[in-house]
Amino acid sequence: MATFNLEEHLKVEHKRTAFSEYLREIVYGGNDGIVTTFAVVAGFAGAQKDPVSSAIPAVSVLLFGLANLFADAFSMSLGSFLSHRADQDIYRTEKSKEAHEILHDPDSEFSETIEILKRKKFSHKDATTLATIYRSNPHYWTEFMMKDELEMTDPEKENPYFVALFTFFSFVVFGGIPLSPYIFGFSNNTFTLSIGFTALALLLLGILRAYISKQKPLRGILETLLVGGLSASVAYIVGTFFRI
Repeated sequence: MATFNLEEHLKVEHKRTAFSEYLREIVYGGNDGIVTTFAVVAGFAGAQKDPVSSAIPAVSVLLFGLANLFADAFSMSLGSFLSHRADQDIYRTEKSKEAHEILHDPDSEFSETIEILKRKKFSHKDATTLATIYRSNPHYWTEFMMKDELEMTDPEKENPYFVALFTFFSFVVFGGIPLSPYIFGFSNNTFTLSIGFTALALLLLGILRAYISKQKPLRGILETLLVGGLSASVAYIVGTFFRI
């Protein structure tokens, strides 16, 4: 009988990749990068009486946009790193407590396990049988109690360094798209082009999100466009209060 390869099964059947593992960071970083960078562009445009005029030099928008892009990308990735490390520390602390209770007070944990399983619609007999099986494997029993008693998801398998890197690069890659008209020196209707590039960036992010998560493309695209478009509109409106 052939040995079952779980890792290969997850990779082939469930399409588990680094992108799917860190989809949250990709979407979060990309969306924030697009909106934050366009906020600079929209803020400058909103501050002008005529958004397509050159009252504020394009180079100023570009410099502020790039400074904002890389500073926020670094700040956000660092925040993601520290937040993830904090989640891991909290999880390990609670896991240590749970393991200690299982080791020193197994009877109470056994009763708790039976009650948890009964709440999941198992009969008392089946719940007792399962709890007895769990009791024979303290490591799995601890994992069960963490998930089903404390309702804590396990953040230990995610690498905080990868979390930070995916956040940073997604922020920079997608956040750089709204600045493209300024980077490549388009002289006519730069702000209008930036709006188009921003919509394109949100569209690409929505498609990527739908592809990786295997959800309906229209939902992911519309949600991304709606949230990003609303945030960008707010930035433009705020800029209008400081028109020059």
